[in-house]
Amino acid sequence: MKIVHLVAGAGGMYCGSCLYGNTLAAAIQKLGEEAILEPMYTPIRTDEKNVSIGRVVFGGINIYLQEHFALFRHTPWFLDRLFDRPELLRWATRHSSSVRAEHLGAITVSMLEGEEGRQRKEVQKLVLWLERDVRPDLVHLNNVMLIGSAREIQRRLGVPVVCTLSGEDIFLEKLVEPYYTSARQIIRRRAAELPAFVAMNRYFADFMAEYLAVPRDRIEVIPPGLNLDGYGTGKADNSLPKQQITIGYLARVCPEKGLHQLAEALKIIADDKSLPPVRVKAAGYMDQAERPYLDKIKHQLEIWGLADRFEYLGELDRPAKIAFLQSLDIFSVPTVYRESKGFYVLEAWANGVPAVLPGHGAFPEMVEDTGGGLLFEPGKPSALADALKQMIQNPDFAAQCGRKAQQIVRERYNADIMARRMVQWYRRVKRGRGE
Repeated sequence: MKIVHLVAGAGGMYCGSCLYGNTLAAAIQKLGEEAILEPMYTPIRTDEKNVSIGRVVFGGINIYLQEHFALFRHTPWFLDRLFDRPELLRWATRHSSSVRAEHLGAITVSMLEGEEGRQRKEVQKLVLWLERDVRPDLVHLNNVMLIGSAREIQRRLGVPVVCTLSGEDIFLEKLVEPYYTSARQIIRRRAAELPAFVAMNRYFADFMAEYLAVPRDRIEVIPPGLNLDGYGTGKADNSLPKQQITIGYLARVCPEKGLHQLAEALKIIADDKSLPPVRVKAAGYMDQAERPYLDKIKHQLEIWGLADRFEYLGELDRPAKIAFLQSLDIFSVPTVYRESKGFYVLEAWANGVPAVLPGHGAFPEMVEDTGGGLLFEPGKPSALADALKQMIQNPDFAAQCGRKAQQIVRERYNADIMARRMVQWYRRVKRGRGE
């Protein structure tokens, strides 16, 4: 079976969807199937072996030029290829302007319109490549924002196009009018044309069935899986009392991920003199636009006399990430929004670290399935602090949560199982189309 995975690159950032797409394609290849990972917009960045092919479709520079200058909607394709060179796209992403949704309404709507939008030439190039050079059995989009290409792919190639649902609502809900309403209408219309979707948990499948106005039975739930190579046997026993407790955060540094709430919880915990000293270590990508956000957190901690209890380590490659996770006693990413994926929690659990998470989005489902930690009332730093205190005061319970979750991740959330379930689902989708 030949599957093309179209994955939206995130420039120079480690992106959860890129990591997921790369891990999935690599695992499918291990099964002996032909999985082609094709980046869109920019090359992808991954902390594992990158299995994407050495080209980019819908190159970010061409998309921008075609959106803003009518001339570039008609330039010859050989000229476009100069702007699609991966090294040029990497350079451009390091010098790009804002990619905030609030500033991208017009281009988002145009991209969703596909063959009817300003980037119709890019749709034509993608479809011709698939039709002439690849001839896939199925095309898999890694998020619904890529849905503008699906109609022409299905019409010209006669193969099913499926789509992963991976938190697109967070971006869409930040669009301003009139683009927000237009984008929602287009996505619903285009989603009706796809035979099937896949979500990583029941929560997001249920949510997106309503959000996209598609029947719930068209959305398969296949939990994500990790490539566990290099994770080793896990943490040493942390059930004994410790002189200092380390709480870890591994996610993008931005208000939506809730690092400020973790800082507030640290203040509450530090005021409780019955507890051992606690520190917070944070790691993850930070856009320069979010620098003031982090500076504000650091300044507040300094006012509270806790500057020496917080450390930001920046982005981490795979070995550094694993070492970081294994150095933690508790893991927490107190998201403000409702998380649809939660890869970082699976990574913490794969290293035997218990988690304290907000009780919304995918987290209740994940904690129920693994027994890997505690939930707290979302948006309340005091509730977060109380849950963290429970972990600190009950180290045997914390260690039990970590060990149990680590075992469940190895049994149910590994890349091989994910790939097998995905290929089985692909075959069902094709049979459902009479193929």
